[in-house]
Amino acid sequence: MLGQTNKRVLKNKLQRKLRRNMTDAERLLWRVLRNKQMAGFKFRRQHPFGDFILDFVCIDRKLVVEVDGGQHT
Repeated sequence: MLGQTNKRVLKNKLQRKLRRNMTDAERLLWRVLRNKQMAGFKFRRQHPFGDFILDFVCIDRKLVVEVDGGQHT
Protein backbone atom coordinates (compact mmCIF):
# COMPACT_ATOMS: atom_id res chain seq x y z
CA MET A 1 0.00 0.00 0.00
CA LEU A 2 3.00 2.27 0.03
CA GLY A 3 4.83 3.86 -2.87
CA GLN A 4 2.13 3.44 -5.50
CA THR A 5 0.47 6.83 -5.37
CA ASN A 6 -0.46 8.74 -8.49
CA LYS A 7 1.51 12.00 -8.57
CA ARG A 8 -1.62 13.95 -9.60
CA VAL A 9 -3.31 12.94 -6.35
CA LEU A 10 -0.37 14.14 -4.27
CA LYS A 11 0.21 17.33 -6.27
CA ASN A 12 -3.40 18.52 -5.96
CA LYS A 13 -3.57 17.55 -2.26
CA LEU A 14 -6.89 15.84 -2.88
CA GLN A 15 -6.70 13.75 0.28
CA ARG A 16 -6.36 16.89 2.41
CA LYS A 17 -9.49 18.37 0.81
CA LEU A 18 -11.40 15.16 1.46
CA ARG A 19 -10.26 15.07 5.09
CA ARG A 20 -11.66 18.55 5.62
CA ASN A 21 -14.99 17.70 3.95
CA MET A 22 -15.90 14.27 5.33
CA THR A 23 -19.41 12.90 4.92
CA ASP A 24 -21.56 12.40 8.01
CA ALA A 25 -21.00 8.62 7.80
CA GLU A 26 -17.22 9.05 7.53
CA ARG A 27 -17.20 11.41 10.50
CA LEU A 28 -19.09 8.91 12.67
CA LEU A 29 -16.85 6.00 11.71
CA TRP A 30 -13.67 8.04 12.21
CA ARG A 31 -14.70 8.70 15.82
CA VAL A 32 -14.55 4.93 16.40
CA LEU A 33 -11.43 4.16 14.36
CA ARG A 34 -9.12 6.97 15.47
CA ASN A 35 -6.53 6.68 18.24
CA LYS A 36 -6.33 2.87 17.96
CA GLN A 37 -9.77 2.45 19.55
CA MET A 38 -10.68 -0.49 17.29
CA ALA A 39 -8.88 -3.48 18.86
CA GLY A 40 -5.65 -1.46 19.01
CA PHE A 41 -5.23 -1.17 15.23
CA LYS A 42 -4.06 2.09 13.69
CA PHE A 43 -6.21 3.46 10.87
CA ARG A 44 -5.42 6.25 8.44
CA ARG A 45 -8.07 8.29 6.70
CA GLN A 46 -8.05 9.54 3.11
CA HIS A 47 -4.99 7.47 2.23
CA PRO A 48 -3.81 7.86 -1.40
CA PHE A 49 -3.34 4.61 -3.34
CA GLY A 50 -2.76 4.62 -7.09
CA ASP A 51 -5.45 6.72 -8.75
CA PHE A 52 -7.71 6.46 -5.71
CA ILE A 53 -8.00 7.94 -2.26
CA LEU A 54 -9.16 5.33 0.23
CA ASP A 55 -11.46 6.47 3.04
CA PHE A 56 -9.94 4.40 5.87
CA VAL A 57 -6.93 2.06 5.82
CA CYS A 58 -5.30 -0.20 8.38
CA ILE A 59 -1.85 -0.79 6.88
CA ASP A 60 -0.91 -3.54 9.38
CA ARG A 61 -3.94 -5.69 8.47
CA LYS A 62 -4.16 -4.60 4.81
CA LEU A 63 -7.76 -3.58 5.41
CA VAL A 64 -9.58 -0.87 3.46
CA VAL A 65 -12.96 0.59 4.47
CA GLU A 66 -14.87 2.70 1.96
CA VAL A 67 -17.87 4.66 3.23
CA ASP A 68 -20.42 6.73 1.35
CA GLY A 69 -22.82 9.15 2.94
CA GLY A 70 -25.81 11.14 1.81
CA GLN A 71 -23.63 13.85 0.30
CA HIS A 72 -22.63 11.52 -2.56
CA THR A 73 -26.16 11.25 -4.01
